[in-house]
Amino acid sequence: MKELTAEERSYLAGFLDADGSIFAQIIRGKDLKYKFRIRVSIGFYQNKKYSWFLKKLKKNFKCGSIRTKEDDVVEYIITAADPVRNLLLQLKDSLVLKKRQANLVLEILEKKKNIQSKSDFVEVCRLTDKVADLNYSKKRTVTAEVVEKVLFPDGDDSIL
Repeated sequence: MKELTAEERSYLAGFLDADGSIFAQIIRGKDLKYKFRIRVSIGFYQNKKYSWFLKKLKKNFKCGSIRTKEDDVVEYIITAADPVRNLLLQLKDSLVLKKRQANLVLEILEKKKNIQSKSDFVEVCRLTDKVADLNYSKKRTVTAEVVEKVLFPDGDDSIL
């Protein structure tokens, strides 16, 4: 991802604050070490009349995907950890409304690197819950509590 100019950072931070989303999700996966994974994403949303702008962003960022939803809203979603980290590091000082989400997602990305136990994983899942609490999450069903119940079915996190 390219280094943004000061003007681009300001514009994109405003766009993200107004018509975007910074989110973290806990995704189920049978073959995963901890039965779940954490996915971080940045989304930009626009009426399909202005989809050209989202396509331009995607071309410049060289990552993410674009889709048109049923309500004529086009979304550009970046989900890979490195591009999300790179973009948030460039935009976070210019964000106003979503600064807390940006900082939490950056913390999640940092802590994910150091997960060495189920307890560490649950701790990062709790940060994911904090991001969701700051957003307008409607259909969310997998929380840190759900993960904890799967990883520690007896409520005990000890080895013995």
